[in-house]
Amino acid sequence: MTTLGTEEHGMHDGLRLMPFHGLRYVPERVGSLAAVTSPPYDVVVRPDGLHHLESADPHNIVRLILPQADTPSARNEQAARTLHDWLAEGILSADPEPALYVYEQRRGDMLQRGVIGALALSTADAGIVLPHEDVMPHVVTDRAGLMRATSANLEPLLLTYRSDDGGAAAGAVGTVGAADVVEATAERPPLLSTTTEDGFCHRLWAITDPAELAAVTADLGHRQALIADGHHRWATYLRLQEEHHSPTPWDFGLVLLVDTARYPLQVRAIHRMLRRLPVADALAALEGSFRVRRIEGTLDEALTALGAASEAGNAFLLTGDGAFHLVSDPDPELIDRTVRHDRPEAWRRLDATVLHATLLDALWQVPDSAEHIMYIHDTEATVDMAERNGGTAVLLHPVREDVVRELARQGVTMPRKSTSFGPKPATGLVLRSLN
Repeated sequence: MTTLGTEEHGMHDGLRLMPFHGLRYVPERVGSLAAVTSPPYDVVVRPDGLHHLESADPHNIVRLILPQADTPSARNEQAARTLHDWLAEGILSADPEPALYVYEQRRGDMLQRGVIGALALSTADAGIVLPHEDVMPHVVTDRAGLMRATSANLEPLLLTYRSDDGGAAAGAVGTVGAADVVEATAERPPLLSTTTEDGFCHRLWAITDPAELAAVTADLGHRQALIADGHHRWATYLRLQEEHHSPTPWDFGLVLLVDTARYPLQVRAIHRMLRRLPVADALAALEGSFRVRRIEGTLDEALTALGAASEAGNAFLLTGDGAFHLVSDPDPELIDRTVRHDRPEAWRRLDATVLHATLLDALWQVPDSAEHIMYIHDTEATVDMAERNGGTAVLLHPVREDVVRELARQGVTMPRKSTSFGPKPATGLVLRSLN
């Protein structure tokens, strides 16, 4: 249950992050915490990754976020039954006190910390939470059905803010900010600690002290956030809020907020696998419009060539036929004719913009639908699936975070699935019930 409460610090012109009763696995009732976690729903590579997670533990969270049945309604009903059963059996249990949660991910030299809470969705209308990508309506409909059936936020969005962007707490002598509370909390014994098979160590702490909660609330109350990961879940939150008459717990959504001034995120590309377009046909359609070069060597060497070409302009790596084809140097007249002119030049130059407007729409005529295009985060998985399906893998180079943030501040959204910020929070460490 979310603590709705009243404003104790006056009107907020920024983020409103509220404590909630976290729903967590009871360690004694599962094989291990690592075995019940999952990557976010849209990162799980189906079917191989899904089957692997389902077999890791009978209570793996993937049974809630990606239930398997013949129809959407049956999937949603199954997830709702599973959640109800796990609560009744004591597999999951709500924390007794409402809390904000400090969450840490560590692997080698990589360290990321942030705070998980229930974010007021009223900030959506005020330009306080900035999306940077478009969404696919059918995915929002799918996620909304699942959240509606389970009455739960099953995994947090990843939002970023920058403490060096100013704000009431920034720079004030003696003022304790959210980042200070996060660091102090991480010095204490955690609620849980587990290492997943990808080598990441995850730790979670609860913030329940009223003074610390107030410090976090006051600091974030003057901040703006960028949606780094979870645009479809954010759109789902807003749709479900509209369906309920405020005030209700649906006025809030589960998020992880990371201060990227202290913990910069990694930005990766999201690749495309074109199910019904063989590589030979894709290359033939580019003749005379792009420069195409065959790259000899390994996937890593081909990606290095892609990165170098991307410094000079739009570039893509096509594969799926056992070879790597670097596509670059588009015909300027073609770009001018196919890419819309009512957006900033930085948007018009994005690889994802050119990919969708020029390649997919104009040259390849591939519809942007699930039966034609798969969006895959993992590079090797994209290549493997293209080779197995006789399709074309289109590999992209990542966009810089400052480009993403500046476009978002201008109110300009990028083509959907343009970026992948990480590391992403593991799903299953803390959930939020709306009942």
